[in-house]
Amino acid sequence: MTDPNWGSGRPRNASTRIYLARHGRTPLNAAGALRGHLDPDLDSVGQLEASILGDALADENLERIISSPLKRAVATASEVAHRAGLEVEVDPRFIDRDYGPWAGRPKDQVIARWGSLDDAPEIEPERAVLTRSMSALDDASRQVSRGALVVVSHDAVNRLLLIALDARLGDAESVPQDTGCFNVLERRGEEWAILSINNNPKS
Repeated sequence: MTDPNWGSGRPRNASTRIYLARHGRTPLNAAGALRGHLDPDLDSVGQLEASILGDALADENLERIISSPLKRAVATASEVAHRAGLEVEVDPRFIDRDYGPWAGRPKDQVIARWGSLDDAPEIEPERAVLTRSMSALDDASRQVSRGALVVVSHDAVNRLLLIALDARLGDAESVPQDTGCFNVLERRGEEWAILSINNNPKS
C-alpha cells in the first residue's frame, strides 16, 4: 500500500534525498552587498562554482531540479540539469528575501544603521520567507517518486529552512552557506533529517 500524499508509487517507508544548494557567486556577493530581488548574473567565479556543483550532483540519481526564478539561481541549476539530462523547473517561492530599498547596499551598513536586517524598514520578514519556501520544499519533495531532488536557492532562504528543520543548528546567521555549496536533506514521510550542511565541492 502506498501513501497518496507521498509521491507516485513511493512506498511509505521510502526516503527522499534533497540537495538544497546555493547559487554561484555574483558581483554583489563579492562586494558584500545585499542581493534580494536584484538580478545580477554570475561572475566568473560563480560560473566556475556552478559548473563544479553540476559535476558534483549530476550522478546522484536526480529526478527533479527546481530553482528560484532569479538568474543567478537558474544559471546554477542549469549546470546541474545539463549534466543530469533534466530541465530546470522554476518556483517563485524559492526567491531570495526581499530587502526592499536596501538591496544593493552593503549588508554591514544596513545592520550598523538599524541594529539588524529584521529591524530595517520594508524588508521581508523572516517568517514570510520561511512560510513560502517551506511550502515549496514540502510540495517539491512530495512530488519526487524515485530519485533525488535538487533545489537551488539563496543563503537567506536556505538558512531559514535548515534551522526550521533542525533547531540544533542555532540561529540563521550562524549557519554557513558558501556560494556554490549544497546541503543534504532526507525526508521519510513527515520526518526530516539534515545529513550535512555547506558541502563545498570546489574545496
